[in-house]
Amino acid sequence: MTDDQNKHPEEQVLMEGDPDTTGHVWDGIKEFNNPLPRWWLWTFYATCVWGIVYTVLYPAWPLLDRATPGILGFSTRENVSRDIAEFDAMNTDIRAQLVEVTLSDVNPTDTPELYNYAINGGAAIFATWCSQCHGSGAAGVQASGYPNLLDDDWLWGGTIDDIHYTVSHGIRNEDDLDAHYSEMTAYDEILSDDEIAQVVNYVLNLSGQAADMSLASAGESIFLDNCAACHQDSGMGDQFLGAPNLTDAIWLYGGTPEAIEETVRYSRFGVMPPWSAEASDAGRLSEAEVRAVSIYVHSLGGGQ
Repeated sequence: MTDDQNKHPEEQVLMEGDPDTTGHVWDGIKEFNNPLPRWWLWTFYATCVWGIVYTVLYPAWPLLDRATPGILGFSTRENVSRDIAEFDAMNTDIRAQLVEVTLSDVNPTDTPELYNYAINGGAAIFATWCSQCHGSGAAGVQASGYPNLLDDDWLWGGTIDDIHYTVSHGIRNEDDLDAHYSEMTAYDEILSDDEIAQVVNYVLNLSGQAADMSLASAGESIFLDNCAACHQDSGMGDQFLGAPNLTDAIWLYGGTPEAIEETVRYSRFGVMPPWSAEASDAGRLSEAEVRAVSIYVHSLGGGQ
């Protein structure tokens, strides 16, 4: 068989003036070896040179615990720190004013500039440090015992000074001796199952919910003997002790029969950290920041 007989019947025939080929042939088509445009090559070489120069001038190559610093010593962290310090310096006077003023005097009528600063700064602080538990809208998470900050039900008081104290020192934490503290007894091993069912139905009836009235009637004496010391004979609670009102429709851990039984049996022990740097080493916020977020929370509508 001759070479001509081995050729593809439709093999590309080179024309006069065609460039050289690379030697690759596919299905009879030969691959031309066209050179790249000069401008493209020089652009490519320039980017290679720029990449090398950049890695020499700026941080680039990762090491075990840092990156190569570059001979210019450029640092985005230092730039951010410098910007923060610059803005802190710009706000020094108004922050000092916020610390010195009586909290109840900060309002949109008498101190509009200070109030606006506190509200905007407090909103940013809340979004950073508080929204993880209380939600971005401050409505709380009932299933987890994170209180709603929009209503008028406050365990430890809802005045601006009460809120400031709670933010500063927290609740039931071990970091601050001045934290709000109360502890509910777990009645699982104190009351029988029947007695727990009776007091649960009594509480359901107190709050206007459907209840077994025969059990609720028997549960009244159990409530008065074991629960009234904190929740009062009326069940309306004691704000100073952090004992919730059981007669309204506001529940920190849920008001279903199952949730109330869980509370009676095993109690609840929610913890809030102290946020004031002055209150404890665990604090994260300056006094001006604590005041700003307190004013913001009070302004949401639930403050007293």
